[in-house]
Amino acid sequence: MIKFIEVEALLPIRNEILREGRLTPNECRFPTDKIAGAFHLGYYKGDELACIVSFHPQNYGEFAGVGYQLRGMATIEKYRGQGLGNQLVNFALTYLRGQKANYVWCNARKKAVPFYHNTGFEIVSAEFEVPGIGPHFVMYVKLM
Repeated sequence: MIKFIEVEALLPIRNEILREGRLTPNECRFPTDKIAGAFHLGYYKGDELACIVSFHPQNYGEFAGVGYQLRGMATIEKYRGQGLGNQLVNFALTYLRGQKANYVWCNARKKAVPFYHNTGFEIVSAEFEVPGIGPHFVMYVKLM
């Protein structure tokens, strides 16, 4: 089941999956987590939070209209490959269309490019390095 969640609920997964357990959950907060328009989604399998993603209003480059950045997408190991992330992103894209957003973009890890491509995103940048995390591309999907 997909739910809107508070940021505190997803911090342990951000740390475990995105930061390989190297930080405290509190250190995994993003400065944009609580800005106006930001929201967080979780996919629950029973009572267990299995997959997370966060969005906040943020334009990118020269793209026109209202943009949102996708950040912190993560699925715990035992639930990977079951389509939970795809369902979560598609839920968010539908929700953001209803909010009259024009596009969504993200800094996708190189190994996640096929996932985002399969949900409709396209690469719009050259490869770049995020220090301590690895190679990334900016990816984008038009909503309206």
